[in-house]
Amino acid sequence: MPARFVVVPQWQGSSSSRAMRLIDGAEAIREDLPPGATVRVEVPLGAGDGMGTGVARYSSVATVRERLATVLDTVPEGDLPVVIGGDCGVELAAVERAARSAAARGARLGLVWFDAHPDLNTPATSPSGAFCGMVLRALLGEGAEGLASAAPIDPKHVVLAGTRNMDDQEAEFVQASGIAVVGADALGDGLGAAVDALDVDEVYLHVDLDVLDPGVFDGVTDPQPFGASVADLTAALAAASAGRTVVGAGLTMFAPASPDDVIGDQATILRVVSALTASTRRR
Repeated sequence: MPARFVVVPQWQGSSSSRAMRLIDGAEAIREDLPPGATVRVEVPLGAGDGMGTGVARYSSVATVRERLATVLDTVPEGDLPVVIGGDCGVELAAVERAARSAAARGARLGLVWFDAHPDLNTPATSPSGAFCGMVLRALLGEGAEGLASAAPIDPKHVVLAGTRNMDDQEAEFVQASGIAVVGADALGDGLGAAVDALDVDEVYLHVDLDVLDPGVFDGVTDPQPFGASVADLTAALAAASAGRTVVGAGLTMFAPASPDDVIGDQATILRVVSALTASTRRR
């Protein structure tokens, strides 16, 4: 089960004034990936238009979703697609594909969302209109037309891991929907039990690099204090995949400020990539 890397340097889903750094981050990661197992999705040059949807830059985000879905359809059955962002809005097409494939096999898919933010806003509740803050809600089937999953995940099959900055509306939704939350301080030894409780056969692993503590990794657009250590993150990824089939993974939100920052963060990123693809080596 080899890994197939799909690099998507999308920046239009971010609300940050430094969003263009996400292009540099995705390209920097691509340079460290095996060329024969890596493909790049072209992202529109322009910011895009909201088109009255309440989603900033909607047209570009929707275009990338379609292009990524087309590329993912070429990944051979049994290979592990690993999507490299760009902003975490790229996960819409990737997780949707995993959900459809799982349903076709009669399997139960769990989603483990390593992220400082829950990304559970809707166009009506989002303070910024940025799709990056809505993508998980879209994966649950709620969102702007054309940006809501046609194969929605059950909220009770989702774990928020390392999440520590929620809007009030997001916190209310988490409580009402039954989404499990494991704090950054409990990742190392608490995530495995939380994923076990989902009672799923397969998992998709999403990592937004802001799940890490800024003291160990600051190459993100919105660093949040009290995050996870690299050791705890990699241990949690191993625990999430133990005894289950990993059917997809994503790594997003690397936004280096300079080439020197790329070099400084390179070792951490490679450790996370290795943890995400460990199941391919075990099998």
